[in-house]
Amino acid sequence: MSAGEGDMPHLERAVELAAEALRAGDEPFGSLLVGADGRVLAKDRNRVRTLGDRTRHPEFELVRWATAHLTEDERAAATVFTSGEHCPMCAAAHGWAGLGPVVYAHSAAQLTRWLADLGVPPSPERCTPIRDVVPGPEVRGPAPALAGRLYDLHRAFAAARRSPAAGDRPPGA
Repeated sequence: MSAGEGDMPHLERAVELAAEALRAGDEPFGSLLVGADGRVLAKDRNRVRTLGDRTRHPEFELVRWATAHLTEDERAAATVFTSGEHCPMCAAAHGWAGLGPVVYAHSAAQLTRWLADLGVPPSPERCTPIRDVVPGPEVRGPAPALAGRLYDLHRAFAAARRSPAAGDRPPGA
């Protein structure tokens, strides 16, 4: 099921966080955790480069926050809005934490195609739909209206990765 019109404000914010990550030199991913009442409980962006830890994905950070601050019932009622569909690591953490629905702006399949087109080396993990990793939560996405903006963010990251200035290159580039 695609993301709906009511999902767009939170997805727009996730894309803003992805752009913030890019400005900081990280891969463009951002996520929000929204409670059952519609209030944003937590938000984060990719911090792989800035913290030097390849597991510092925003979805994983929201899992860490949720398990420390929410009850089991609150976690089950909370929705993760994210710029990109969870990677397998983040999907598994989402499932173990018992979080509720996931709404993403671009799919794992879209990202795989975009990165291949941009000449970016493949990820160390297989790009897998979240439903294939954790079948429980409701999943909505992608949001076609945001695809162009997200592609542009990933294109900008790929260009920075190819930059000859070592300071502009993410770890492992």
